[in-house]
Amino acid sequence: MGAERRAVIDIGTNSVKLLVAETDGLEVNPLAEESRQTRLGQGLFQSNVLQPEAIQHTVEAVATFAHTAAQWQVPHPRVIATSAARDALNGADLVKAIQQRLGLPVEIISGQQEAEWAFRGVASATALRHQPLLLVEVGGGSTQVILGQADHQQFQQSLPLGSVRLLEQFRPTDPPAPQELDHVRHWLTDFLERELGPALGLRLRQLAGGSVRLVGTGGTVTILARMAKELSSFDRAAIEGTRLSLAWIQQTTTKLWSLSLAERRALVGLPPNRADVILFGICIYEAFMVHLNLPELYVSTRGVRFGAILDWR
Repeated sequence: MGAERRAVIDIGTNSVKLLVAETDGLEVNPLAEESRQTRLGQGLFQSNVLQPEAIQHTVEAVATFAHTAAQWQVPHPRVIATSAARDALNGADLVKAIQQRLGLPVEIISGQQEAEWAFRGVASATALRHQPLLLVEVGGGSTQVILGQADHQQFQQSLPLGSVRLLEQFRPTDPPAPQELDHVRHWLTDFLERELGPALGLRLRQLAGGSVRLVGTGGTVTILARMAKELSSFDRAAIEGTRLSLAWIQQTTTKLWSLSLAERRALVGLPPNRADVILFGICIYEAFMVHLNLPELYVSTRGVRFGAILDWR
């Protein structure tokens, strides 16, 4: 097939993102990408409902991105929604608001679908297409864990674990006290032992003799790559394939938790509006690496939106 132009608007717990791309069904060539933080999940994990103001901010972002997609000759972008809309008692209110404003249908996708698209999107990169991968996608409200190679996935789980969710659960002081980091680390250790158990580690050792690459995708890990390389803006070419060692992750976690919110906002590579949630996003990656004894994290700039572009219907 010839290249076809498509667009996906991804409504997450923390932000709304747009991808306009051309694809031949195998390769995905990004043409335009945008992101806007709307904090759709703010207050959700205490009340179980999406707040009206957060819904309104999200609808405005979707409207802006739909206009951008139309400028790229994609008049009917695909709109998907993940953890916050999936978990909320009133997710239908968001769907209705977008349909009334824009006439666009919204797909609230399952955790399983999110994981499948994330893996397919990451594996669309030529460098990763035929390698055994353990993909960890840390979002605002959930974390997807997928083990597989090419089109075959051996393990898949969607965990109720995310940067916004943990921020609202733990609510650290400013600056955080050392014992607060210790508490979060212990909590995450217990969580992964309880939710994952030994099953994932066993399958890791069985697949390709244990030579599996740990890959991270999503906002948290691309920000960590920007911090490591001191990039003031998102640069796909510079970020893709960045390798972050466990030692760097641990040192950076300790450093971030020692700084005030204002000090974190001044760090190169860390967007000021992500300076609160980054505390928990990096802790989640650290916990996975320690739990599974994996020394390196490979950064992918691809994920759910790329998978949705490929799985068009």
